Order: sequence, then C-alpha cells, then structure tokens
Amino acid sequence: MRPLKLRISAFGPYAGYTEVNMEDLGKQGLYLITGDTGAGKTTLFDAICYALFGEASGQNRTVDMFRSKYAAPDTPTEVELVFSHKGEIYTVKRNPAYERLAKKGGGTTKQIAEAELHMPDGRVITKVKEVTATVESILGVNREQFSQISMLAQGDFLKLLLATTEERIKIFRDIFKTENYLILQKKLRFKAA
Repeated sequence: MRPLKLRISAFGPYAGYTEVNMEDLGKQGLYLITGDTGAGKTTLFDAICYALFGEASGQNRTVDMFRSKYAAPDTPTEVELVFSHKGEIYTVKRNPAYERLAKKGGGTTKQIAEAELHMPDGRVITKVKEVTATVESILGVNREQFSQISMLAQGDFLKLLLATTEERIKIFRDIFKTENYLILQKKLRFKAA
C-alpha cells in the first residue's frame, strides 16, 4: 500500500482543510515525518489509520478526540486518503461522529460517523464496518498489524525489534501469508515421525 494523497479537515490540530500530496515525496515508499513536538506528526498517522480502519494509530487516542478544537463550527471533520495497492487506486473517506451546526433552526446536532470506499471498478462501499472489512481484506492486515509494520511512530519501531520471536513470527506470517507453509511443515514433521 502506498499513500498518494491525504486530505484532512478540522482534524486534530488542523483547524481547516489540509492536503498532503505524498506522490511529491517519490516512489521509494519510505517516508520520515519530522517536526517539533506538537506540530501534528502523529495526527498524520492518525488520519491515515482512521481513513483505512476507522481507528487512531495508537492506543492512547480515541476517535472522539479527532474533531479539531480550533475548527470553525461549520467546518466538517473528515479524512480522505487516496492510495494505491497492487497497481489499483482506491479512495477512502471517513468522518467521525461529532457535534456540528444544525442546518435548520440553529444550535447543534450530532453528525453520525460515515465512511465510503471507492473501488477501482467504480463500486462504492458506504457502510462503516463494511468499509473497514474491505480495507482489511485488500491490505491483508488489520489496524494493529498495519501500525506495527507500516507506521512506526516514535518508539514503536523499538517495540517491534524487542518483540518476542513468537510475536514477530505471527506478525510476519500474517503479513507475508505464510500460514500454508506452516501447515505443510507440520504435515511433513508428522509424516517423518
């Protein structure tokens, strides 16, 4: 999976509309996001993870924290990610539940969480859980696995390096789909015994 374009609105410390064109960063597939503390680096990780899986990239943030406290009341909170995977282009867009201005009568109302996934064949999936399940199926990993292998925030790379052998085996087995080889190995051991 290679992120191509990230668009966020009223998300985290970003009060307005912000777009990051990751195609400008090249095609090597390894990006280093740096900046001062509080500059919004983790928010970019959160935005990508939220777009794909409907969750934050780490354990100490929740979806209800995503609405920017700096945003104007009429600015929608949403994330859109365009990414490529195995030569196909996908666009996923989500918004969390949050209080927004009512369209009629003044005051505020609850905006429900929504998601849509635009598939390469033109289909659009619109149910939140279905979007998440489809993204997991496309990428072959869930949010936790994605965070462990694709988005190593600050000290998380060290956690992967320090994981037990069994934990790393499981992570890499899921990533590289080697379960069949494990089954074959067990059958050969059984027959040899």
